[in-house]
Formats: sequence, structure tokens, C-alpha cells
Amino acid sequence: MISKDTIIALATPSGSGAIAVIRLSGREAISLVSKLFRSVSRKDLKKVNTHTIHLGYIMDGDNTIDKVLVSVFIGPNSYTGENVVEISCHGSIYIQQQIIQLFIRNGCRMANAGEFTLRAFLSGKMDLSQAEAVADLISSENEASHKIAMQQMRGGFSNEIKLLREELLNFASLIELELDFAEEDVEFADREEFRGLLNRIESVLKGLVDSFALGNVIKSGIPIAIVGEPNVGKSTLLNALLKEERAIVSEIAGTTRDSIEDEITIGGIGFRFIDTAGIRETLDTVERIGIERTYEKMEKAEVVLFLIAAMDVLDQEASFYNELKKIRTKYPSKPLIALINKTDLLPSEKIIQLKDKLS
Repeated sequence: MISKDTIIALATPSGSGAIAVIRLSGREAISLVSKLFRSVSRKDLKKVNTHTIHLGYIMDGDNTIDKVLVSVFIGPNSYTGENVVEISCHGSIYIQQQIIQLFIRNGCRMANAGEFTLRAFLSGKMDLSQAEAVADLISSENEASHKIAMQQMRGGFSNEIKLLREELLNFASLIELELDFAEEDVEFADREEFRGLLNRIESVLKGLVDSFALGNVIKSGIPIAIVGEPNVGKSTLLNALLKEERAIVSEIAGTTRDSIEDEITIGGIGFRFIDTAGIRETLDTVERIGIERTYEKMEKAEVVLFLIAAMDVLDQEASFYNELKKIRTKYPSKPLIALINKTDLLPSEKIIQLKDKLS
């Protein structure tokens, strides 16, 4: 049930800025603002058209708090389906607080987290999946996550489910009709068409289930674990990808003892690269904990980048061969990319041997 209260909240991020937007929603939103707003053109907000903007002053008695723009949206043609007013004021924290407190003293209450979207949902302005997409849209940090959130907000997911539901209800009514006339031996529902519909529903639902994992990865950033033996260049690779000195680079093996993560956007998709501790046998307690975390990060990663020093590829006894085999066996379906590093340290004849070995 929608609350009869008129709610108020800051619609823009908290803190100072050029402007701030304060939003009110509720049956009395327009009348409450009209009492505290003095229009420069002396208009009465209760008599203006919907989706109009008005210049004036927010007044606390004879005291002017700020010169503002007031946007009026008359329900049900508003975001929440109720009367909505948005006050664009100067971005001073003091001004924001003074305006909000003034309206609270005059009958508003502070909105709960997500309450504007909740009211939109309860008013039938959007369904649950669209309401969830609002949060995804706000938190989208790359082109791909923004695209998915916008598609969901437009009702892409909801419309597909709605059409399938209508078809199912239609067939259900035909089958019920057959049951009512069972003695007449009349068939109203085409069985082959019905089986085709069920197969299509199963296919669509499977696609939606499978798309959840992909959408979640895109929204959070695709996690990629950079693993390998100590001192093969994992931290150098991370720094090169991020174009900053994010991880400590040293010739001393075992410098990285804990995972270091950062995210970059490539082609509109977020990738979260994870630099991990070098994998090797060690008696060092701290380093061993770091190696255990490396395996944990591999478990959660969508892709594993296994870094190998070029000189080790020529050594048939190198331990990385066993580690590479172990990873392939443990995660058979996980994409595993082997990268050969430090080829610049090899003499020309060794590079020829390396090319022959890889070919």
C-alpha cells in the first residue's frame, strides 16, 4: 500500500556542487511547495500545468533561503505516479539542509532508501525488474552495464515474460473450455501448437537464466586472475594494463604476498584484473597464505592468465608445466590463457628455439 505521506530527499549526490536537486513526492507535494515558494511571475503552483518549470524563491517566513527552479509533475504523469516536485537550488550543503528541514517542519518526512522507486512500483509505473534496473543504471560504470540496465528499464525482460504469459493463459483457457465440453469430444487447443509453445518457453527461460550470470559479470566487471610462478612479471603486466604503478615490482621473488585488484574498461566492458602471489613451494607462512588466496581468486575468476617466463619454456623440468596441467585439470571449463613473458632477455638463438618449440 502506498503511504499517504509526502516524502522529501536529496536527488543528487550529497556534498557541495554547482546545483542540487531536492525531490518531493506525495498527494500534498505541490500544495506544500506552493506555501513556501514565491514565484517571480507570481504564479500559483497549484494552478500550473504539469511538466513545467518556474523560477522563484524558497521562503522561510520573511527570510529568503535561496533562488530556485521548481519543476512540477502532476500525478499520474510522474516518476512515482504521484504529484512530484523537484527543487533545483544552489549546491551549498547549508542551503540543501535548510530547504529539507523547512519542508520537514511543514509536514514532509525524509524518504527511506529507494522509496521513490518503491512508490513508482506500487503505482504501476514500472514492474519489479524495471525497479531493480534503476539501481543498476545508477551504478553502471561502463557501456555494457549501462546498455543492459537501459534495456531492462525499457521493459525488454518484462515484455518477453508478459507475451509468454499471455500465450499460456490463452492456451489454458482453451484447455478449460475442452474440459467443460468433454462429453462433446471437441478439441479447441491445437496440441502441436501447445507443445511448440512449451518448447519455446523452456528455451526462453533457459536463455534468461544463462544471461543472469553474464549480466552479473558485466555489471561487476569480468574478473581475470593473473597467476604464475614468482618473478615472471605478473605485477609488471598489471601496471602496464592499468598504466600506473599499482603493484610493487621487484627482482626479488615473492614480492606480491596478497592479491591486488583494479578495474579498467576495454571496448565498453569492465575488466577486473587481479595480481596474485607467485605460486611455488615455500616455508614462509605469510607467502603461503598469499598462495592460498591465489587459488581462491582463480576459483572466482572468469578467465585465468597464466604468465610464463620465456627461459622456462625451454626447460622441460620447469615446475610451471605441472602447475599449468593442475589448473587445466581443476578448471576444465574455465578459459586459461598462457602468456610467455621476458622474451627480450633471450639471445637470438634461444628465441629461434622458442619459436620452434611453440610451433
